[in-house]
Amino acid sequence: MFANYHTHTYRCNHAEGEDKAYVESAIRNGMKILGFSDHCPWVYPDDYISYTRMYLCEVEGYFTNLTKLQDEYKKDITIYIGFESEYIPELLPEQDKLLADYPVDYHILGQHFLTREPSFYTGRMFSEEETLRQYVDSVIEGMETGRYAYLAHPDLMGFSGAPEIYDKHYRRLCEYLKAHDQPVEINMLGVIGHRHYTNEHFLKLAGEIGCKAIIGCDAHQPSQLDNRIGQSECYQMAVRNGLKVMDYLPDLGIKE
Repeated sequence: MFANYHTHTYRCNHAEGEDKAYVESAIRNGMKILGFSDHCPWVYPDDYISYTRMYLCEVEGYFTNLTKLQDEYKKDITIYIGFESEYIPELLPEQDKLLADYPVDYHILGQHFLTREPSFYTGRMFSEEETLRQYVDSVIEGMETGRYAYLAHPDLMGFSGAPEIYDKHYRRLCEYLKAHDQPVEINMLGVIGHRHYTNEHFLKLAGEIGCKAIIGCDAHQPSQLDNRIGQSECYQMAVRNGLKVMDYLPDLGIKE
């Protein structure tokens, strides 16, 4: 595996391992590009604290430590520093202010919530068409901003309703991604964890439409960056469904 842009750290409160261990695991795997994209903090207008993402006070240490690792391992691997974040329009201005003085390389869109927390988690199983429609509408609107390098686990919503409704909305999402030359992520964490994503039927739709794919480890442990069996399974899923796999994001290649 040449590159992975979906990597978390212990700061999100549901991953483990030191930053350096992730880098060394990626190097063992033969990766040339490693992007860190921990769950981005929000600046809430009240006292709410999210325990599934980085705290505000941890942003400084995130960049300080990863910048040191960029220099330490520059002969072995290119390291990018980014975030995985939802698209919640009313919170974006304060998030931008928070990050304005940091060298953020990229964001990926992981739409775990449709509105600010606490709210409905989109990774749950559900059967209401309106919720699926809202999800697809929100991620398309988010991608339209040009803010995000790609859409993480696009089929995160575990829709259990009628298949034709699933196809109608996820096909609409795939058509948008195809038209804008954006890949669908084959999410390795979902694959090895036997979650409802990445879904073979979703990939079949994406393949029929002519989308490209990118493999995202969604690493929450350093060892997941060197899980060659899981990575191979993701590649096989792409091949079965006629999806060409992108080795890396053109705008985030190897740093000179």
